[in-house]
Formats: sequence, C-alpha cells, structure tokens
Amino acid sequence: MNLFQVVGKIDPPDPISSYGPVGGGLGKFLNNIFTLLTVGAGIFALFNFIMAGYTYMGAKNDKEKIADAGAMIVNSIIGLLIIASAFVIAALAGQLLFGDWQFILNPKIYGPDTDAGRITINQFFV
Repeated sequence: MNLFQVVGKIDPPDPISSYGPVGGGLGKFLNNIFTLLTVGAGIFALFNFIMAGYTYMGAKNDKEKIADAGAMIVNSIIGLLIIASAFVIAALAGQLLFGDWQFILNPKIYGPDTDAGRITINQFFV
C-alpha cells in the first residue's frame, strides 16, 4: 500500500496554487521573497539618504551632527553596494559552476513529475 492510497490526492490551497505546478512553485515563491527583501533594502537605503539630508540640514555647524549625517550616507552606499554585489556574485558563480548566468538568479526547480532538464552529478565530472 502506498501513501496515495492512504492519504489520497492533496490539492494546494488557492493562494499557493497561483505559483504553478510542483516543479516551479518553490522557485517562484523564493524569487518573490528575495525580490521583496531587495526592494525593502532599497527603500530603507532611500529612507536613510533622506534622514541623512535632514540631519545635515539641521546640523547648524555642529561637527558631530555633520559627521553623523556623513556616516549615514556612507553606510547607505555600502549597503546598496552589498546588495548589488550579491547579484553579481550569484551571476558569476552560476556562469563558472553551471555555464549559465541565470542559473542561480532564476533557478528551475524540478519536482517528481518534471525530470526533463535535470542536472546530474555526472555532468560535472565529464
């Protein structure tokens, strides 16, 4: 007796079914999460730039406040560079390891019903 005879067919809930079949749903979901985090980090950096501007305008020749505003700007730029470099590093790793720039950035996750195009460990040692 197998599991399908005991449990029966289980359909995904409506919010999850919009992500497609088993093979593509997890990849699309994770892509949406990473996109949300990236956009959130960009909005946070924009907010920091605005706050640094207000801090600088309200400094009134106070050296400490001017230094704080400069530190906020530098930290925001460093954060944006880290976000951008993460995408560059992921693309380079995908090209070097798998021969495809988009392999890590847009993964294709294959489920039990989609064997076509699956990468095997033997392909790396040929």
